[in-house]
Amino acid sequence: MAGRGQSGGRREPVFDSSPELRVSADERSAPESDKPKPRPRRKKKSAKAKTKAKRRSLLGRMTYWALVAGLWVVIAGAGAIAYVGAHLPPIQSLEIPKRPPSIQINDVNGRALARRGDLAGEIITLKELPPYVPRAFVAIEDRRFYEHYGVDPLGIGRALVANVLHRGVAQGGSTLTQQLAKNLFLTQERTVTRKLQEVLLAIWLERKFSKTQILELYLNRVYFGSGSYGIEQASLRYFGKSAKQLNVAEAAMLAGLVKSPTRLAPNRNFDAAEKRAKIVIAAMAELGFITPSNEKVALAKPPRIVAQSANGAVNYVADWVMDVLNDVLGHVDDDVVVATSIDSFLQASAERSLSDELALKGDKGGVSQGALVAMTPEGAVRAMVGGRNYAESQFNRAVAAKRQPGSAFKPFVYLTALEHGLTPDTLRQDGPIKIKGWQPENYGHEYFGPVTLTKALAMSLNTVSVRLTMEFSPMSVVRTAHRLGIASKLEPNASIALGTSEVSMLELVGAYAPFANGGYAVMPHVIERVTAANGKVLYNRNEQPLGRIIEARHIGMMNQMMQETLSIGTAHKAALPGWPAAGKTGTSQDFRDAWFIGYTGRLVTGVWLGNDDNAPTKKVTGGGLPVDIWSRFMRDAHQGVPIAGLPTAPSGGLFSGVFGSSQQQAQAPGQYPRPPDAPMPPAAVGQTSARATDGNGGMDGWLLNNLFGSRRN
Repeated sequence: MAGRGQSGGRREPVFDSSPELRVSADERSAPESDKPKPRPRRKKKSAKAKTKAKRRSLLGRMTYWALVAGLWVVIAGAGAIAYVGAHLPPIQSLEIPKRPPSIQINDVNGRALARRGDLAGEIITLKELPPYVPRAFVAIEDRRFYEHYGVDPLGIGRALVANVLHRGVAQGGSTLTQQLAKNLFLTQERTVTRKLQEVLLAIWLERKFSKTQILELYLNRVYFGSGSYGIEQASLRYFGKSAKQLNVAEAAMLAGLVKSPTRLAPNRNFDAAEKRAKIVIAAMAELGFITPSNEKVALAKPPRIVAQSANGAVNYVADWVMDVLNDVLGHVDDDVVVATSIDSFLQASAERSLSDELALKGDKGGVSQGALVAMTPEGAVRAMVGGRNYAESQFNRAVAAKRQPGSAFKPFVYLTALEHGLTPDTLRQDGPIKIKGWQPENYGHEYFGPVTLTKALAMSLNTVSVRLTMEFSPMSVVRTAHRLGIASKLEPNASIALGTSEVSMLELVGAYAPFANGGYAVMPHVIERVTAANGKVLYNRNEQPLGRIIEARHIGMMNQMMQETLSIGTAHKAALPGWPAAGKTGTSQDFRDAWFIGYTGRLVTGVWLGNDDNAPTKKVTGGGLPVDIWSRFMRDAHQGVPIAGLPTAPSGGLFSGVFGSSQQQAQAPGQYPRPPDAPMPPAAVGQTSARATDGNGGMDGWLLNNLFGSRRN
């Protein structure tokens, strides 16, 4: 037993590191949570999903940079506001003057011409006015006046949309409060800084004053044209009664003037003022400010404008001076003295010449109106007559009227030709011409065959002018006219050669001035200086030369050619004894306008005759009655004045033998010193729209011939 137990007895199992009994890790049963999960099968992204991902990424980046840009805009805006605020004018207590300022207008020698601001209307409160009077201004100028806080974002947005749709300035976004801020504190300059100052001041006004006070201040300070500041003064001037007695039609007319007081003043342009008033009445009715019956009465009975007590033609000048003063100085609070370029002697002579000649020959010629402008070759206006009788009509035809110049426009055609290499002796064919059905003809249907440019201009041959225009393009002619000072819109078509686009007399005379001064640009002007009652200079005209715009040799050629107009051409009756003179006549379609623009080395003078209703005259041409008026005035203007020649070509040039050397010309007695040559500026772009006639507009050949051809200009 013992041995058995030692050698063959029972053995207990021992779990040691024996490899036979070890369970590997792979054979152990692991918990469910510890078991590795099978890797899911990766699905391929679709193109659509990839596009969405890219868009999200792009949107995120755009959002980020938009936030960054917005932050910089806010920082820049804050900086701009801080800068503008630091440069605001000093804001003192707002006090309305007890009376309108007195404005003394003197001539070039210091003699009194006229006075404005004597209609001393009292300050009007809203309680004293009929309720529809202030509402008229709110309706047309700022219909959200009682809803905004000085600045109207909705109004600005609406104005922007309207301006984009009309491709120009069709509406303004300024509120009544902004307009008041400008009139009280700021100048009339159009800059971004001034506009931002206007916004800040408008917000300040809204915090300091109530809406009622702001509207009262506005009505008593706004400019209404013809030198009238404040609603009381304007009501007395235009309607002869206090603003407390205005009816709906009169209130609407005054409210309509604020947009453009110079152009819409009813004593000068009643039709335009009445048209604007109807727009105001419609706006008042739309907002419920007046009843339908009030609207009907206002439209049926337009206001009557009272006649002015002062009747002399100098009042045309005074009215124009007041308009220019508002542009250069803004609102006038204190008494001022305005020194002008007007010569009292020449002004009186111009008025006599026009009125006397029209009294003798006007009825026979079917002419009821006329205008005259005389200026120095440097652009200083010495005399202006805006109509036959100021008491009967205050409309200034010398400044505000737009008429067709006819052949008085042709110098711009011939200057274009000279600048393209032609000379006064260049030949061009005078014969029938047809352009897209239009057949311009000469006066009397006669043709001269090959003629020099000098003869063609002197005889005002229509066919040659049209040929030159088409040879060098109508647009080239338009650019030349704009460069010389024509600001009105000109239609670049074939008929521009015959002056079918309308211009004002002031700009046409100003555009002739470079021919008389040697080729330098001018800016027609009437105000030389403005001083306060204490002698402080408030405005002084900048006399800096504007530079040369026509080469000297071309000036010599043009003066040679236009002198022939007075010798053998259509203005042969305009000869001025002892004085070299040049110029051009003009007669528009169907004898509706008769012009003569002539000049010497001292004075450039234009005369226009016609009828306000555009009715034809009895075949009055530029070489007839206008030349008679011009000659009478110019003889008076040149009495006892040392003779001065016309500018010539450079010494030794092609035309020096005709006119003398440029050195001799420069030393002619009384000539103004000329600035040194400057680079020719680029052609200007027309700014003022004007109604123009297109000679290619579907009329039959007979009518075209009569409209454009058979007129002696």
